[in-house]
Amino acid sequence: MADYFLTAFDPAGKPLVNERFEAETEEAAKEHGEALLQAKELHSHTHRLVNGAGKLILFHR
Repeated sequence: MADYFLTAFDPAGKPLVNERFEAETEEAAKEHGEALLQAKELHSHTHRLVNGAGKLILFHR
């Protein structure tokens, strides 16, 4: 299991969500991150998902 960090921002750049979770693979982390964004209705906001080393897995502007 690896750590992943999901952050979503409002238009002014203020963080709306900043969550850490674990996943087996990058693809599983991406799916989980997208599900969290949908559940919180933040999928249309700027967001990013990175792994523990800082590698960008998902980004939307």
